[in-house]
Amino acid sequence: MNLEEKIFNAGVVGAGGAGFPTHIKAKSKVEFVLVNGAECEPLIHKDYELVVNFADEIVNGVKLMTKQTSAKKAYFGIKAKNADAVDAVEKNLDGGNIEMCMLGDFYPSGDEYELVYAATKRLIPPHGLPLDVGCVVNNVETFYNISRAVNDIPVTEKFVCVTGCVKNPSTFFVPIGTSLKELIEFAGGTTISEFGVFVSGILMGKLTFDITDVVTKTTAGIIVLPADHYLVNRMERPMKDMNRIGKSACDQCSYCTEFCPRYLLGYDVQPHKVMRSLVFTTTGEVVWNQYADLCCSCGLCSLYACPEDLYPREACDQGKIFMKQSGIKYQQPKPVRVHPVKEGRRVPLKQLMKKMDILKYEVKTPFSKETIEPSQVKILLKQHTGAPAKAVVKIGDAVAKGDLIADVEQGKLCARIHASISGKVTHVNDEFVLVSK
Repeated sequence: MNLEEKIFNAGVVGAGGAGFPTHIKAKSKVEFVLVNGAECEPLIHKDYELVVNFADEIVNGVKLMTKQTSAKKAYFGIKAKNADAVDAVEKNLDGGNIEMCMLGDFYPSGDEYELVYAATKRLIPPHGLPLDVGCVVNNVETFYNISRAVNDIPVTEKFVCVTGCVKNPSTFFVPIGTSLKELIEFAGGTTISEFGVFVSGILMGKLTFDITDVVTKTTAGIIVLPADHYLVNRMERPMKDMNRIGKSACDQCSYCTEFCPRYLLGYDVQPHKVMRSLVFTTTGEVVWNQYADLCCSCGLCSLYACPEDLYPREACDQGKIFMKQSGIKYQQPKPVRVHPVKEGRRVPLKQLMKKMDILKYEVKTPFSKETIEPSQVKILLKQHTGAPAKAVVKIGDAVAKGDLIADVEQGKLCARIHASISGKVTHVNDEFVLVSK
């Protein structure tokens, strides 16, 4: 059985964000394999802890993927400030074809367009993929899972970071399908009574108040903040109010565009023009929303650049939905060319945290070898890019940890899903499977 089949059988997906099925990437033939260990979301340190504690497994996964894709070199993208993590990786390189790509402490250095440029000086074409410039990019945890897949160990656990207003900020493995409530309890509980939870990051994650939500293969961790915190209040605002405020207050200063990482890389993303879609009804959405089509939704425009605290990222998100529903894809008229002042406009992570009033929550989140043993897990059938997996179990079935509970339908982009605990299947539908001890 080759590596692609091992990865497919183990249900490995991108652990850093969208959850793209990794077996598809393993089919590629590329020049470079890129390891994304940048971890630029504020407060979350799970990638750092994973690299420090499991560098050998990660590097082994990189070597396997490099050989599988016939790549001539791999670049390990990691922040220079994380000296312990850098040392851990370098001790496992053995003089091979893996080269360190040292990154600054900026946001969003973990964006794959940024990482590809930092490592190779290549620019992904508009609407393109790293594959278009001979690269495959995966998160460090994905490489860890590839290393385990070779030994026929499926993805049943997620490495998560729990931080913010909790008594014991920490990082640990947890069975997929565990509730956010149990994560918080494992971290000693909250230090406040009223709170909101940011899942997988403040900038590119989501805000929830439902702690029955569960961990998936792409959950990076959770950040607990007071319910009256500026960020919680801001994210809670209804979209119609965001649009109303933007319509009345945006003075077209263009700071949102001038600090946009994609714009500075040379892509025609102009949030200040997208904001015009809220105001100018004569020209309409088609004219202005096209400048949102290449946006990566990093949130820097809304949470850092805008001097009036408006919502250009949210306007861009709406713009992208409009473009998709209208069947329009923006064709950038000019070639992609890096802006001459790009380096001078990079946003230091510490400065961003200060702007968002979260610097006081920046603490270490040490790795704990202990883990949660939930009595029940709710395993979602769609926790990856593509179609949901199809359940292959029924109510009453006994399953062991690692057993296949949902499979890929032929011809669909999907990933296999396995039981994360041993027990009995107590509920099955098109969205999730419940397994109880």
